[in-house]
Parts: sequence; structure tokens; C-alpha cells
Amino acid sequence: MVIVVTGAAVATVDVAGTEHRDGHLVVGADGRIAAVGPGDVPTGLLDTLTGGDPRRVRRIDATGCLATPGLVNTHHHLYQWATRGLAQQQNLFGWLTTLYPVWSRLDADTVHAAAAANLGWLALSGCTTSTDHHYVFPRDGGDLFAAEIDAARRIGLRFHPCRGSMDLGRSAGGLPPDSTVEDTDAALAATEAAIDRWHDPAPDSMLRVAVAPCSPFSVTPRLMRESAELARRRGVRLHTHLAETVEEEEYCRTTHGCTPVQYAEQLGWLGDDVWLAHGVHLDDAAVARLGATGTGVAHCPSSNARLGAGTARVTDLLAAGVPVGLGVDGAASQEVGHLGAELRQSLYAARLRGGPAALTARDALALGTIGGARCLGRAAETGSLEVGKLADIALWRVDGLGHAGIDDPVAALVLGPPAPVELLLVGGRPVVERGELRTADAADLAREAARTHRTLMTPVPSNRSDL
Repeated sequence: MVIVVTGAAVATVDVAGTEHRDGHLVVGADGRIAAVGPGDVPTGLLDTLTGGDPRRVRRIDATGCLATPGLVNTHHHLYQWATRGLAQQQNLFGWLTTLYPVWSRLDADTVHAAAAANLGWLALSGCTTSTDHHYVFPRDGGDLFAAEIDAARRIGLRFHPCRGSMDLGRSAGGLPPDSTVEDTDAALAATEAAIDRWHDPAPDSMLRVAVAPCSPFSVTPRLMRESAELARRRGVRLHTHLAETVEEEEYCRTTHGCTPVQYAEQLGWLGDDVWLAHGVHLDDAAVARLGATGTGVAHCPSSNARLGAGTARVTDLLAAGVPVGLGVDGAASQEVGHLGAELRQSLYAARLRGGPAALTARDALALGTIGGARCLGRAAETGSLEVGKLADIALWRVDGLGHAGIDDPVAALVLGPPAPVELLLVGGRPVVERGELRTADAADLAREAARTHRTLMTPVPSNRSDL
């Protein structure tokens, strides 16, 4: 089926920043963009694509809508949907210490239900591609990595699961309890097995695996170093948390005698095949090194605000040439989990640091689309609306009461209230239509998530003043 969208404002987010006040999009039967431009569809194009058969064309009148690339979520912890609303006044280390014992009871059923609900909600927020950083693998919990991959297939989003790991438990000077960490060799073997089983390098891939030890305070130097070697030997990308909090900075200086970025570089963790979550506490030298090496950053403004971690130097990172994308982060530290709303949050956070000219609405849209695609190594395939790219498209309705009177449709999307998603296409396949999830029942997802939350929290004492 060929899909023809007409009457929409179009923000392509291409290199030139091309926009059309009244434009069209054509999606071919191969799931790629066949045309994008102003006005109506070029004469003869549809006959070429369909062999002259009008039954093979679906036409969509998108008057009142803005078409953008689908949003790209560059950092998440899907399992955390089952533990939202806890540790409300804690910093990162206190929050983790509170929640690790709960997460030590994760199983495949919980992870699948949480991931499906989370991915469904992401789709409703305009997201077509999402990562996940899963690093908690309790003993006897089942195949948690497979559980979230099954959830992504159920919802229909393009998925980049990151096989995480922790091998530095509390008894060895790390933060997580020993019950939640893996043996180093076992973690490396399981990571390579995940690549063998799941990674698809094809240009239209729906599933790519990254290697992702958790953080400097939960992973040994050996696991960090050998994970980087493994990823490069297998041709996959690298992801980890870095420079999120002042406590992490102090930990690295005390334990390793250097800053987090210096530590990462010593272990082979800078390069254009790496993207780092957060990057909040970076000095000028660190910003310059990330730019010089092409190392990406997943900017998570709402999660950083919720935990009081600080505000990333996004404007400086962009000026240094660092690929920067947006991440909603795990729902236990960012309960809203709405990627569309994160466009506004990124703009606000940048302006709190640098004033009203620090980031524009179009800059924010680029962070959430092509910037994220660059972090994931997929800018040639998605992240902008260009002929030949994958038809990962969000169609936002910006003509309702909440957006009335905002003439600039991009400003309406970024500065206005969350815009309803009229249509979300992933490789040309509808996942959301008229604000409703089409690949799963949202009410069923909510019931499953609530059930698994209750099950997971049952062993916790009823007096939860510390949560």
C-alpha cells in the first residue's frame, strides 16, 4: 500500500532545515519515503508507484497537522515502568540504593509487561525508534532481554536494546547489592550471545543490539575495557551512563584519580561508535574531547531535573560537534515518559543555563530526531524526512484548542502542550492513528503493568516512608 499525506505542514529536519507550510509526503510500498515537498503530489508519481492501480493508494488529508520525522529515544530503562513514583526525594545514589532491592525481584513477565506499556506510551508520544538500557539480571529471573524484545515486536517500534551489565557489587566497593551483579566472564559471554541471537545490521533493521555496561560505580575497569573490545570486534555500538552527578565525579576522582570522561577514555570508551547517557557534569576539556572523538550524548533533561542531578551543557556540546539526542530515561526517575514533551524540556533546560537564545524550537526538534539518529548510528536511514529514508514519520495535530493561535507549527509542537499524534508510521506501518495505539490495546497494557507492579511491590513492607 502506498500512503499519500497532503495538506500538512512539513518539517523535514534535513541539513538545510527545509520546511513546507502546505506540503505532501508519499510513502512507498517498500516502507521508504518516495516523495516529500510543497503542495500536491507530483503528477504521475502515484501511477509509477502503483502501476496505475488506485486501490493501492491510501490518501490522508492532514490539514491542521505537522509532519516531522518520528522521534528517537536514545536512553531508557523500560523495566522501571513497574516501579514509578518511588524514592521521590532522593538523589541518584539514594534512589538507586532504595530501588535495587525491588529490581532484584524482576522476572521475564514483569519486564515484558513494563516494556510493552512503556513502548506503547512512547509510541503515543511520537516515538518511532527507542533504545533500552537493561542491566539488571537477577538470578532465576528468566530471559529478561528476550522479554523486552518480544514487547518491542508487539508494539512495532524500531528497537535498539542495549545489553547492560554490572559486576561491581557492594562488597567490592560498588553501589549495587551483590545479588544484582553478574560474574565478569558470564556478563561478557551473555552480551556476545545477545549479539549473536538478536542483532540485525540491515539498513532497514528493526532490531540492533548495543553493548552497555552500566556505570563507573557498578562496573569494574576490566568489564568496561573488554566490553569495548567485544563491541568493536562485533561491529556494534557502545552505551553507558557517564558524568550524571557530582557524586559520580567524586567517585571517579577518589577511586580512579581522574574525571569520568578521562576514565572512559583510558578504557577505550570514546569514539564515534559510543553514546553516553546524561553527560551533565562535563568541564571544557571533556566537552572538547567528546567533540573531537565524535562521542554522542543522550540528553535526559526531565530525569536529571527529577533527581536534581543538574543540567547538561547542550549548547556547548552542539557547538563542539557532539552528536546529541534526547532520552526520556527510566520511568522510575521520569514518570511522564513522554518523548514529545521532552522537546520542550530540552529547550527550557538549555535556556535556564544559557538564556533565551540558547536553543530554538527547531534545535529542540533536531535533538529529538536527527540528533538521536546520529547517536544510534542511523542518520543515513532515519531521523529526517528525505526521499529514500525509512518512513518513520510522526503526524501531529496542532489545530486544536491547546495550540490555537500559534501560527508557527514547529513552535506549536515544541512550546505548546503535548500534541496528539494523528498518525505514527514505522517503516510505513501505522502504529498510532487518531491518537490511539493500533498494534496493542492500551487498556490491556495498563492492566498488565499495574498487575506486575503490585506483584513486584508485594514483598516490600507496608510502611514505605523511605520510598
